[in-house]
Formats: sequence, structure tokens, C-alpha cells
Amino acid sequence: MTLQECYQALGGDYDEVLHRLMMPKLVDKFLGKFPGDGSYAELCAAMEAGQRADAFRAAHTLKGVCQNLSLGNLLQAVAPLTELLRPETDTIPAEAQAMLSDVRQRYDATIRTIASYQQSKA
Repeated sequence: MTLQECYQALGGDYDEVLHRLMMPKLVDKFLGKFPGDGSYAELCAAMEAGQRADAFRAAHTLKGVCQNLSLGNLLQAVAPLTELLRPETDTIPAEAQAMLSDVRQRYDATIRTIASYQQSKA
């Protein structure tokens, strides 16, 4: 799998991320670091604990990483969740759990695709 094929599978825009990072080597490097980013785990933990502010912060961070790396499929799920969690309330809206389920599925697919790409390089 090429880096471009990986981005196609991720629903991303390879040209956009290449323009942002300027070199395929940097795109490859930062894409490889994505699975180690802790914002997804923080989001899940905060949602489970009912901590809206922490969940918002983690979702916002994950959204930013997805935007910077042009991870389109995951971004499409995490962006609306971020906005749902944005209002400063004491509770997490009920519909956030269903949205988190979509984020989970897309996150897992993103990680699998990146791993497949990494294995194909080896």
C-alpha cells in the first residue's frame, strides 16, 4: 500500500496534508505517530466518567489532529461530537454516546488502515 492509497482508504486528502507538511517523509512520520496520540483514549475515559469538559477537550484535540493529518473519515465523526460537547454544561448529552460509538468504529478503522500501511512498508 502506498501512502496515497492509505490516505484514500482513510478518506483523507493526501494533497492537502502534503501541502501542509511539505514532504512525503513528514506525512509518513506524523501519520505513524497518530496511533500513539492519547486524545482518543482520554475522550473515551472522560465520556465514561461523565466529565463533559474533559471529554470536550479530548474531542477537540482529536479533531485538530485529524484536521492536521487530513484523516477525513474520522474527522467526519469527531467534529460533530466536539460541537455537541462544546456548551458548558454539567452533563454529557445523551446523544453523545451514540456519536462516540461512531467515533470508535472510525478510529478502529483508521488504526487498522495505518497499521496495514506500516506493515506494507516493512
